[in-house]
Amino acid sequence: MAGNRVIYATMKKLLLFSAILVCSGALASHAQTGGYKVGDTAADFSLKNVDGATVSMAGNAAAKGYIVVFTANTCPFAQAYEDRLVALHQKYGPQGYPVIAINANDPGASPGDAYEKMQERAKQKGFPFPYLADASQDVARAFGASRTPQVFILAKRGAGFVVQYTGAIDDNSQNPGDVNQRYAEDAMTAVLAGKPVAAPVTKSAGCTVKWKSS
Repeated sequence: MAGNRVIYATMKKLLLFSAILVCSGALASHAQTGGYKVGDTAADFSLKNVDGATVSMAGNAAAKGYIVVFTANTCPFAQAYEDRLVALHQKYGPQGYPVIAINANDPGASPGDAYEKMQERAKQKGFPFPYLADASQDVARAFGASRTPQVFILAKRGAGFVVQYTGAIDDNSQNPGDVNQRYAEDAMTAVLAGKPVAAPVTKSAGCTVKWKSS
């Protein structure tokens, strides 16, 4: 009996410890999911493009909004969506909603995402949109970006840009021919029609943003 009580007490402590770890992980995960919510006005930013120019949202007076995408050179998910990003820009840029791609990965943790590598990738893929380096990672934190790729669709409201949609581009990262739900395009259809987005938040599937260690 005494032995059973010892085993029971030990198991209880292990379960309690596991619960603490799970809760701690949940809290950490929740902390990383902060940032802009649908309906929030996004603060403008000024980031360095691969051509050396500084790009901001306010700098394009003709923009009615933006398709802001946090992406990366090295993430296989991000690479799988590069052609689809080009297609989104070609479709919606002329309608006033160009793509802005932002790489917030820390080059110290992911050397393949260094600025020079971004320049190489943009040239190789022929990106028709800005590809910006978020060296401080402040913009990614403000937006609440946690994955690559992750989309934020913004619409101009007065002097600011308001979040209309955040999440995935579509429901199939590996094969564009097997896509069933085109989340970003559906959101843009609603935004262009002046209607609320039916599914304004979806879950992004991709690599985690590589944050600075300190």
